[in-house]
Amino acid sequence: MTMVKPKLAVWKFASCDGCQLSLLDLEDELLALADAVELAEFREATSGTVDGPYDLSLVEGSITTAHDAERIRAVRDASKAVVTIGACATAGGIQALRNFGDVDEFVEAVYASPEYISTLTTSTPIAAHIAVDFELHGCPVNKHQLLEVVTAFLHGRKPGIPSTSVCTECKRRGVVCVTVAHGTPCLGPVTHAGCGALCPAYNRGCYGCFGPMETPNTTALVPLLRNLGLTERGVERVFRTFNADAEPFREAVPRG
Repeated sequence: MTMVKPKLAVWKFASCDGCQLSLLDLEDELLALADAVELAEFREATSGTVDGPYDLSLVEGSITTAHDAERIRAVRDASKAVVTIGACATAGGIQALRNFGDVDEFVEAVYASPEYISTLTTSTPIAAHIAVDFELHGCPVNKHQLLEVVTAFLHGRKPGIPSTSVCTECKRRGVVCVTVAHGTPCLGPVTHAGCGALCPAYNRGCYGCFGPMETPNTTALVPLLRNLGLTERGVERVFRTFNADAEPFREAVPRG
């Protein structure tokens, strides 16, 4: 008797493909995963497709066009579970900087023939359009966390992903706090763990690649950043990067 494998689909919306590449970067683990599932949709890896319904859909990218707003609803309808992966899918991504300005001005500055561009005025996360079963943060996501999420959903359990901050990773690695030791502005206290404290390990402040942690106290951090020498514009810039429109980061600085 042939065992029916669960169908895994990977979908791309507005993004750089980095989080999909994190899945391919699993290398040896990817072979085991490919043996355990039927890869029904993954354009980054194969041109072959299998019709749904899908047991698990991984979604990379934000919604920036009316067409994609319709397409993501079709993905939801065809999927038993939907997991968003990366800053674009969970917070709108770097392209969500358009949410703070005039998108028409951006289009005119970038494209020689802006009249051919059809886009929404905002870049929004997937959860703003459909129900999402789990969000995995990162820019890009941690490949080992991604494997844990996929494995958890395939076995019907909750993913074991920490909800703590980058500061906890610094402690585990024995990394000296760059703020305390060197007076370096750092978003580690309000940023989701997952990167392994990469930047602080090289004496650089955290840039917030993994987005806000579960309970970020940006209200307390902003005055500290100012005391460390950041101007108002400097504070704005550190929060407006990969996860600019994530609510805790968006509310940390005045809109403008």
